[in-house]
Amino acid sequence: MATPVVASFSEDDALIAAAEQGERAGWRVYRLDRTVIVLGRGSRAEREVDLAACERDGVPLLRRRGGGCTVVLDPGNVIVSVCLPLEGISGNLCQLHRLSDWLGEGLKRLGAEGVERQGICDLAQAGRKISGACLYRARGLLYYSATVLVEARLELLGRYLLHPPREPDYRAGRPHEEFVGALRLPRPLPAAEVAAALSAGLAPLSSLGCAEAGR
Repeated sequence: MATPVVASFSEDDALIAAAEQGERAGWRVYRLDRTVIVLGRGSRAEREVDLAACERDGVPLLRRRGGGCTVVLDPGNVIVSVCLPLEGISGNLCQLHRLSDWLGEGLKRLGAEGVERQGICDLAQAGRKISGACLYRARGLLYYSATVLVEARLELLGRYLLHPPREPDYRAGRPHEEFVGALRLPRPLPAAEVAAALSAGLAPLSSLGCAEAGR
């Protein structure tokens, strides 16, 4: 098979540019209108993706700035992206923890029970991963992006992704369909409603000690 074409994941470029130019924090909550495969900064498509299945179904491959393994994003995922002006490149684990906790608290305000941080920056409910995140650092900038599985077509994970080359301890070798799950709320909500409610319910970035440019 020919070398796969991998484009850049550019959905957050405007958010990042605004943060770089204004040196102020910003964030957005949104959904995609199509299914895409998004590789981490260092991911090898041949190692993590069923390329034949993607080619057969016409699913594009994209590469994000942040690290981590490859993910499938579809309209059932809610994406939360944050840019913070932050000097240096140290303390990444601490930053991942505080941003994951910030997102987890936002989900709890929607009524999600039992949300807990697992691994480096996953959020889980009842032992299943419901959210993953990545981090990117550049001069004076921290970029964090997380996905929350709301109405995601979980069967696509097994169709398009191979078992990842590395995994958090709590995965314990489980295949995709036994490891991930959809966000559980007191009553099921469409992903669009969860995105809107989460956007309104997340704590201001000032709670993280950052000046905020607006949502």
